Order: sequence, then C-alpha cells, then structure tokens
Amino acid sequence: MQFTQLQSILVVLGFFTVGDLIASRTRALVSMRFVSSAMILAAFWLGMPADLFKTTGLMSLAMTFIPVLMVHMGTMIDGRAMLAQYRTVLIALAAMCAASAAVLLLGAPLIGMDFALTATGPISGGNVAMLIMSEAAQGKGLNEILVFITMLLILQGFVGVPIASFCLRREARRLKAAFAAGKQTADSGVEKNERTKLIPELPKKLRTPFVLLCKSFFVAALAVAAAQATGNHVHPFVMALAFGVAAYELGFLEGRILDIAASSGLSMFIMLLPTYVNLSKATPQMVLSLFYPIVVSFAAAVIGLAASAFLISRFAKSSFDMTLAIGACCLIGFPGTYIIANEVSRSFGDTPAEQEFIESRIMPQMLVSGFTTVTIASVFLAGFLVNFM
Repeated sequence: MQFTQLQSILVVLGFFTVGDLIASRTRALVSMRFVSSAMILAAFWLGMPADLFKTTGLMSLAMTFIPVLMVHMGTMIDGRAMLAQYRTVLIALAAMCAASAAVLLLGAPLIGMDFALTATGPISGGNVAMLIMSEAAQGKGLNEILVFITMLLILQGFVGVPIASFCLRREARRLKAAFAAGKQTADSGVEKNERTKLIPELPKKLRTPFVLLCKSFFVAALAVAAAQATGNHVHPFVMALAFGVAAYELGFLEGRILDIAASSGLSMFIMLLPTYVNLSKATPQMVLSLFYPIVVSFAAAVIGLAASAFLISRFAKSSFDMTLAIGACCLIGFPGTYIIANEVSRSFGDTPAEQEFIESRIMPQMLVSGFTTVTIASVFLAGFLVNFM
C-alpha cells in the first residue's frame, strides 16, 4: 500500500491523536510520545510504508520550523529564570556523565568495550553524538555496532520518556499541593508582564498572526545566522532559544508568541516528524539480535541516573523526582522534554493558574537540561570517548 501526501499526513496525525488522548486519559502517566512511537513502530513492522514520513512532504519544512519553535520556547521563559538555571546545567552534566560511566563500568564486562563505548553516544545525547560514534565504528568495519547504535537512538525515548513522565507527575502532584496550600504562588507571570521592556509592546490590533509569525521567523533567522558565524560551534537550536529569550526580554517578541499567533499546534506537529522517521529502520530481527546489549546498556544508564539523582538531590535544592527527570533528559532531548513537561502541567493543573505554576517550575529545567545534554555536552563527551575505540 502506498499513501498519498494527504493520506500520509492523516495517518501520522492519527498516531499522534491516539497518543495524545491516552496521555490525557492517564494524566501523562503514559506519554504521548511513548504511545505514538510504539504504535508507529508496530505499524512499520506490520507493513506500513517505510517512506511514510517522507511522503508527507514536510520533512524539510520540519527542520526549518525547529529554530522558530525554539524562539517560541524562549518567549515562555523569563530571562532571569534562565540565568537561575545554573543548578539545572550542573545536575544535567553530572547525570549524563554518571549514566555514561555506569555503561562503561557495568556494561563493558557484560557486552564488551566496543558496545559499551559506542553506547555512550546515543545514551548521553542525540544524533550528533551518535554520528561521532558511528563514524568510528564504520572506520573499523563494525557493522553490527552500527546497527546497535541506530537502535539505541531509536529506542532511547522508550526508556527516558516513562522515567521523566513518572517523576514529573510526582513532582507536579507535590507542586499542586503546595500551590493549593498557599505556600507558593504563581505570581512570576505577573512580574514578567509588569517588567519594563526596552521595546514598547505592539498595539493589540497590530498583533495579527502574520505580524507575529514574521517577527518569530526574523528572530529565528538571526539566530541561525549567528550560529553559522561561530562555525556552528554554538548549535543553531541553542542560539535560537537564547535569541528568543533575549527578544522577549527586550520586548520585541510577545510571550508565548506562537500561541498568540494560533500557530503552535501546527508548528509542533511539523517539527515532531523528524523524531519518528528512524523508527522505520528498526526491524524485529534487528531488535531481537541486539536485545541483550541494548537492555544491558539502558539498564546500566538508568542505574547511573538513579544513583546520581539520589546523591545530587541531597546537596542541590531539588527533589529526587525533579533531579531524576532532569537527568533522564539525555535520553529524550527536544522536543520530548517540552512535550512531557507540557503534558504533565496540563494534566495536573485544574485551573489556568495551577497549570502556569506547575509549568513554570518544571518546563525551564527540562528545556535547559535537554539542550545541555543532547545538543552540547554529549557531543564533547562522544568526541572524547571515541578516542578509546
């Protein structure tokens, strides 16, 4: 069976819809990303065309939308709050290193050093770290390990997403109780709105969807150009997030700008597509043949994350649940970190004020952790460890 472009988009939307409904029904206990990934993987195994995502015709557009969505994310976070996230950066780095160390120390005796070393790439981050390890494995003719790395990258969300979702649900329950008891308030949003901006706010009648989208794409384009000026040593997505925060703080961009432009839902759908496309490569035979090293690698990583979260939470001003969720971001990356935080805050907040309060406490940490590990730190870690292959 071959789908038309419209049918392909409809099929993907169907998977996302079922995942979203189950996530809402279970109050984010089962994440939308986890459910949709499992359904798409099963569908590929049952004969769904492997080029489904390519047939949508949206793959190239998706990569263009990611910096724009990063700018949107920046307008959701107070610049001062971002600067205050240095603890999150340290927690994320420590957790990522602990996960990689656990894979090497616990996994290598069971699956061999080649498997353990290459596993640190996808487990500590995303595509770039995996490519670094893949290049080294290909140079040595380690074809089995090439498939192994691909499988880890494809399946890492099945491990990280449930852990982060479970931990964030527990954290959201605690935050909701504190909010209801009046121990904490959601007045941070008021402070942000009342803060004087360098650039005056546009009159409401001028805040049309086209004007807002134009401003968002303009800031995204500037961010990508700035990243290219650094030779992409600063990742374009990271630069876009920083530019979004700066543009919001200056007053050039409105808060939650894509929401105001009624464009965030479609943008999120388009941007999600590349994160699922590799599922077409995971055949049942591949999964079965590499089942043991995959399980060992993920088990060791989870042990490392849990142990580091237990120790770090005793010294940092962070609960064990939030600390473990921050650490698990290296197994998720963006946009999974955003989706999970959004799902949990939406599911546990009974009122807009509660939702905003919960989101303001978990979203910045999840976003910062995801970018710290997946986009930046994992690349350096993989570049270092590849020398030992």
